[in-house]
Parts: sequence; C-alpha cells; structure tokens
Amino acid sequence: MRLPLALVLVAGMVLTGSARAQAPPAERSDEPTAAAPINIPLPTLGGEQFWSDELVIRGWRIQQNVLSGHYRLLDADDVRRAWGTRQHCQAALDDVKRQGLLEPLDGAAVITLHGLGRSRDHMEGLGRYIAQQTGLHWENVSYASTRRSLDEHAASLASVLAGLEGIDEISFVCHSLGNLVVRRYLGEALQPQPRWQPDPRIKRMVMLGPPNQGAQFAGLFKNNDLYGLLTGPSGKQLARQWEETAKLLATPAFPFGILAGGRGDTHGLNPLVDGDDDLVVSVEETYLAGAADFRRVDCLHGRMMQSPEVREYVVRFLERGYFTTEAERQPLADLPPATVRASLP
Repeated sequence: MRLPLALVLVAGMVLTGSARAQAPPAERSDEPTAAAPINIPLPTLGGEQFWSDELVIRGWRIQQNVLSGHYRLLDADDVRRAWGTRQHCQAALDDVKRQGLLEPLDGAAVITLHGLGRSRDHMEGLGRYIAQQTGLHWENVSYASTRRSLDEHAASLASVLAGLEGIDEISFVCHSLGNLVVRRYLGEALQPQPRWQPDPRIKRMVMLGPPNQGAQFAGLFKNNDLYGLLTGPSGKQLARQWEETAKLLATPAFPFGILAGGRGDTHGLNPLVDGDDDLVVSVEETYLAGAADFRRVDCLHGRMMQSPEVREYVVRFLERGYFTTEAERQPLADLPPATVRASLP
C-alpha cells in the first residue's frame, strides 16, 4: 500500500515526537591526538540524535558521537568538560572525583530510557517523580535512537550499567523503543559468543507502551524512504526486519509490568492500527508473556510519561512488584498465537 506523503510526515512526527530535523553537533572535529585536546567549557543541548551515553554518574555523562566516533564529557548542567577519546574523558571524570566534586554511588537505582526519536528530556518529569516518591537514585539515559541499531543501543546500555559502581539494585522504566533496547541487551546472553551477560543487580522493570510484538503502524511505512530517513536503523528494524529482530530480544527473567495506552474499545485512536491503540502501538502489541502485571491506561503513546495514573502505577510497581494490589494483579502468563500473528507488521 502506497501512503500519501502527508500521512508519512504525520507518522514521522508521532514516532519521533518532533518534525524538526536535528543537525549534527557543531563540536565535531578531526581525530584527537594522544594528548587530551584543549577544552573550552561550553553549554550543549545534552545530546539528541547524534550522541549516545556510554557512562552516566549523577547526571555527568560520557557520550559518543555516532557520526565522528569521538567522545565528550558533560557535567550535570550539560556543559562540555572534556572531549577526545574515551580515555581522555574518563581521565577528566576521574579528576572530578578526586576533587570531591562527584559523590560515589550507593544503594538502589532506577534508569529511565526514552523511545524512538525522543530524548532524555521526555523522561525528565517521570524520573524526578520516581526519585522523589521512592528515594531511588535516578539516572536518565540518552541514546541516538534514530541513528543506530538496537544492537548498538544495547551495547551502549551495557557500558552504562557496568559504570554504575556502588549500586546494589537496578530497575528500569522505559518508554516504547527503550523497552526493546533493554530486551536486546538481555538477549545478548543467548548469542553464541555473548559480549556481556545480564547484570545480576537488575530487580524490576516497567514498560510504557512497548512494541513487544512489533508495530503494525511502523510496518505500513516499511517501503517508504522518508520513514527510513526519519527513524534510522532502529525504525527499519521495527518496520522491515521485525521477524529477525524479535529473535534477538529476550523476555526479562526479573519481574516486569506493562502499561498499554488505549481507549478500552475495539476501535482505538488510529484507523491504520487494528484493535485498541494509543495512536502508535496497539494494546495487543504491548503484550509479552511472563509479565507480572498489566494495565491499560487511557493515554496517548507520547503522553504516557506525563499521566498521573501512569506515574502512580510506576512507583507502586517499583516498590512492590504490582500496579495496585497483589490480589488485583493481571499477569500475562501466556500469549494466544492468534494475538501474536495479528500484531506483527
């Protein structure tokens, strides 16, 4: 089916959260020398679609540019404190620690992970709410969702987790594609020669609008070049390569809950998606057998993080392992084969 260009543009806006194209960062440079490059502390935008976090500690982050491959160190105010190789940035961060400007990590932590075409800004309000209500240490992780594949996102996440020294427990709260990043990270253990093993400190996870069974809406644009340009390798994996991609994703072995957006009827919001939906992902597409609890919320895909109901559910699950009460849990013990078939692009 050939779709009009206007509809594709609308889809791009929904999927990416913005119709504004991102420009490559101005601080790209030639290959750094062995000596650490001279750095002028400059404010940045924090990394949108061209930077992926490789280490995050109390808001300080080492990021890699997905175009040039070089790294930079940002402080908690997104000011660049060093750049060059990963070693240069790590050395600068170690100096900050030695000066006592960065306290060591300890206790339990929660990581928030945004969706396709979005940035960590979209998880800011939810993350702050979780930290205030639970006392968990919160790290908001960013990745170049439209410029890299799920494999590369998962590798960056592995690096971030390895850098959380001093943390005893880790939980996740992820939106949309961020859930597949975690599942791809877990799925590495199933590969013939895994590059990492799942972190044993992971305790719980809440999935917000996860395309666990693929995304029919994305599949409609699998042959459209504009969609590929807007969403990049990860978008193509959802639209064109879902069957192969699904084989690389693992079901969490730790307790996880799913919150799906929808109207509670059989029609949904998007006429291009079968069944109930949140405008982007259908309720059935969020299903994943093994979930400890499940809830449908009356909320649009891109607005789930702002919903008071969603925030309350998230906090309760992180603290107790269910959304309301133990007696009212709605686990997904199995997934009917017909549901899976209907959900695939």
